[in-house]
Amino acid sequence: MDSWGSLIAGVYAASLFLLAAFGVHRYLLLALYIKHRRNNSRQEWNDDFTPPVTIQLPIYNEKYVVERLLESVALIRYPAGKMEIQVLDDSTDETAQRLEEIVERLQGKGHDIKYIHRSDRQGYKAGALQAGLETASGELVAVFDADFTPDPSFLEDVVPQFQNEDVGMVQTRWSHINRNHSLLTRIQSILLDGHFIIEHSARSRSGRFFNFNGTAGIWRKEAIQSAGGWQADTLTEDLDLSYRAQLKGWKFIYLEDVTSPAELPVEMNAYKSQQHRWAKGSIQTALKLLPTIWRSPLPFKVKAEATVHLSNNIAYAIMVVPAFLMLPMLMLHASNEVFRVFFIYSLVWFASTISVVVFYLSAEWRATGQIRRHLAMLPCLMSLGIGMSLNNARAVFEALARKHTPFLRTPKYAVVESGSGWKRKSYRGRFSVLSLLEVALALYFMVSVVYAFYWHLYLAVPILLLFLFGFSYVGGLSIFQRA
Repeated sequence: MDSWGSLIAGVYAASLFLLAAFGVHRYLLLALYIKHRRNNSRQEWNDDFTPPVTIQLPIYNEKYVVERLLESVALIRYPAGKMEIQVLDDSTDETAQRLEEIVERLQGKGHDIKYIHRSDRQGYKAGALQAGLETASGELVAVFDADFTPDPSFLEDVVPQFQNEDVGMVQTRWSHINRNHSLLTRIQSILLDGHFIIEHSARSRSGRFFNFNGTAGIWRKEAIQSAGGWQADTLTEDLDLSYRAQLKGWKFIYLEDVTSPAELPVEMNAYKSQQHRWAKGSIQTALKLLPTIWRSPLPFKVKAEATVHLSNNIAYAIMVVPAFLMLPMLMLHASNEVFRVFFIYSLVWFASTISVVVFYLSAEWRATGQIRRHLAMLPCLMSLGIGMSLNNARAVFEALARKHTPFLRTPKYAVVESGSGWKRKSYRGRFSVLSLLEVALALYFMVSVVYAFYWHLYLAVPILLLFLFGFSYVGGLSIFQRA
């Protein structure tokens, strides 16, 4: 093997070892979940503890779902005179007029609901929440995004946790009202179940930091204020505030058994925009807060987990390396490196692939009580993660380069049933020319599959097919749905 071949092989192997490390971390979270699975801090309703609550509804151009949201929130049970609703509207389309009409109707029914409209969107969602906080009457502040439909028992289930004065935030689990709409929503539901059931439970119950997810949770107003309030210098204001509040000593609680229904994105470009925002925001938060975290007197286990949690989207940037180097590696292995191929792919298989299977099947068993019907989705799940690597790697590099991009909300269409149409509705996720590169990579992996078969490198074919399907699905659907 010449020097160039050695360099390619070294870079390729290093990237796979780093990806395997993220797979090992997934095993660790699953072990923590199992170890602490019986820890439950659920508190029952207490008639003597009914602090005033403000429910904030940040909205921007969501005409299809706002009525569903407000009608759901109006049904939430809580003692009379103790619940205030703030509609924090930054809309620039007909959503604003529709909201005013809905608010007026609910006010006529006796609800304490206020309509607050901003025309400049300064600070985006963080700015809207902070502006509402200045006039909020509640000691506790609940937040729901426009695509949520909270249950009437939400406050009864969550408010009792705040009887402990050290509790600063309580997060509930998201459930998915359009889980079965399409392949994309089914994959998203499994990914989110893994996050909410395994990751959140493992971190919160083992004493690590975890985060408010921007919606379907309640804050103690004092916790927000003591941590410096909502800030707009990252794209994940929820993650940022969560870590600042926990650094101040506030206790966070996660209620796995309390679910808050929500609508998943049904359009690929909208999903990519959402994932770009989350990936970039997490790296921005890491750059902002990790120095403070490591200077703090927190236990090492908390610091280490916080580091992995805030920086884990770097895995997408690492994944791009084997994607581009796959064919050169096949050419090297076709000559004289068959044993090394077997060793490296075995490492990735056991550390990464098997960890995905165990991790997400455990989450789906807890979420749905079933495993068999989810097995066929796992290759699709892995392929989607691969296909999203360019999109999310760009987000990581933008964050590291301190490149500013605006907060882009994820459009929703009130699409729930399988086969429900959305293409004739307003709003679209932003299309990126990166989709063309994703399609080009799909063609690249088609060539790689043919090459692997020609040289009898059958061990590589399953992985190549995951890459082929991933980039074909993400890039192709992005282009198709743009039309």
